[in-house]
Amino acid sequence: MTDAQPTEQAPHPGSGLSVTATTAHDARVLTLAGEIDHDTGETLRHALDPSLTGRPRVVADLRQVTFMDSSGINILLTAHHTATAAGGWLRLAAPTPAVLRTLQIVGLDQIIDCHPTLQDALDG
Repeated sequence: MTDAQPTEQAPHPGSGLSVTATTAHDARVLTLAGEIDHDTGETLRHALDPSLTGRPRVVADLRQVTFMDSSGINILLTAHHTATAAGGWLRLAAPTPAVLRTLQIVGLDQIIDCHPTLQDALDG
């Protein structure tokens, strides 16, 4: 599925969110694990920052995310707008049922492409 080894690992003990970044299909793939909330938002914001990688194409793999609050929604929306303005995109992959429900309630799944699997997100 990915065509490279992880380019960075950013586990943050005690923060409740870890991020592993790889590259696949000319996109940055962020595998997220844990909770996305006010306390972990800065970790996600940093991982999504295209100025750090120069890649405006990002897939956020959410299959290991157990919880997301409005902080995560706002960060994803901002990242989507930033990527789009740079000629790229943000896609969400494999959200858990609880996270998918949150995305659906606020309508974010209608704004950001949301795919059932990582491969589907990479294929677009």
